[in-house]
Amino acid sequence: MKFDFDIRPSDSSFVESVWQTQTAGGGSFISIAASHWEMVFTKQKGKFTLSIRGPETKASPAPIPTGHVEYFGIIFKCDVFMHYLHKKTLVNDAVHLPETIKNSFWLQGETWEFPNFENADTFVSRLTRNEMLLQDNVVNDVLLGRTRELSLRSVQRRFLHVTGLAYKIIQQIERARQALIMLQSGTPILETATQAGYFDQSHLTRSLKLFSGQTPIDIVKSSHVK
Repeated sequence: MKFDFDIRPSDSSFVESVWQTQTAGGGSFISIAASHWEMVFTKQKGKFTLSIRGPETKASPAPIPTGHVEYFGIIFKCDVFMHYLHKKTLVNDAVHLPETIKNSFWLQGETWEFPNFENADTFVSRLTRNEMLLQDNVVNDVLLGRTRELSLRSVQRRFLHVTGLAYKIIQQIERARQALIMLQSGTPILETATQAGYFDQSHLTRSLKLFSGQTPIDIVKSSHVK
């Protein structure tokens, strides 16, 4: 099943992007690997749920609830974390917080009103003011290619604590996502493999099967389907 996403950037330095979509039927879809974590707000039959989803290290099938469901999500940058949530326990998993009172949920001893696509930045600002969201400068610098006077072991520990993932895994996921976008935009398979930094087409195929659940040929074919 294909989703029509409305995606926008954010004014917050903590946020990668904000998105919304909706469904009208059941079934399933392939959730591709992601190095970022996110908060997903679901509205179904008038009730809300907040799901805090961790990074995903491989593509996996995900069910779609039956009936009309609205989704809105805040994708956070890799160097952002919540100190009371251990990222390693969230990898390939999620924490679900149901509605406690009308349009509100309970988080870390406080009642929070469910945000929406338009006021997501205000919600993130409140989380930041309450010091529930933190950023790690070391992780940010390494992701931007800046050197740090830390040992490799120290950097690895920092990444596991902040992101839940090893830096190498983040690189592999992001490279596969880049290749996926290139193929969907019409870049030939061999050219994609070269530009994305793969050894050869076989290397590209193995990576995309793991992280997107599709081969390069599958992706090219599906991108031509109207």
